[in-house]
Amino acid sequence: MYLDVAHLKEFYDLPLGRTMRVLIGSRLRNVWPELRGYRVLGLGYAAPFVRPYLKEAERIVLGMPAKQGVVKWPREDNAANSSFLMEPDNMPLPDAFFERIMLVHSLDMSSDPDGLMHEVYRVLAPGGRVLVVVPNRRGAWCRTELSPFGYGRPYSRPQLENFLENHGLTVTSREEALFVPPTTSKLVLKSARSFEQMGNILWPAFAGLVLVEAEKMVYRGIAKRQNKVVRVLRPVFLPDGKPAGVQAKEFAYKISDKA
Repeated sequence: MYLDVAHLKEFYDLPLGRTMRVLIGSRLRNVWPELRGYRVLGLGYAAPFVRPYLKEAERIVLGMPAKQGVVKWPREDNAANSSFLMEPDNMPLPDAFFERIMLVHSLDMSSDPDGLMHEVYRVLAPGGRVLVVVPNRRGAWCRTELSPFGYGRPYSRPQLENFLENHGLTVTSREEALFVPPTTSKLVLKSARSFEQMGNILWPAFAGLVLVEAEKMVYRGIAKRQNKVVRVLRPVFLPDGKPAGVQAKEFAYKISDKA
């Protein structure tokens, strides 16, 4: 079930949404500290989290599901639009084009996760990496409707890792985020960074979100070379200029005469 894009946009403009942008964004930076020169695709509603890479990446485009709707991105009036409407299981994108793909409010909202990941694998370049953000099944944020993460399907970290590996992706990095309790209290939100630091040490298994990075590994079989007999021609000394067969017969006669 995809939420309406207008609701998602409105949420990330609220105080709680802005706090989550900072907390989640810092974890994303741990995994992807720099994307200079990369072609990046954001799926679902990844706009708040790919924006910090806007000036360094070669290109960033956002694919938003048809059931969710689409908004112009970047928001600036003088900026060219880089978002498009698409079907998650049939993206109008070329094969093996993007080096980095970020999924936020995407996999957990999808009614066809297998179809979505099939397309992600198709458009991801060999050696490229995908970063998936989903609500944690053990966390509190999947049990509240204060944020969009309470509306989708939650995953445990082993479930998400197995799902990615079953679609040909090798897990390379893991992070947890959102240890602050689900609340709109200004007092709690002001201490959000302290909650993140303590939670990462004391209760990492109960984080609100799971972040998993995986790489597209393309294996190529090596054909076994067959041993071939190579014929080597060696020069033969023929003093009389006679064929080798005649020389051999005459040499045999000489030996028999001597015997």
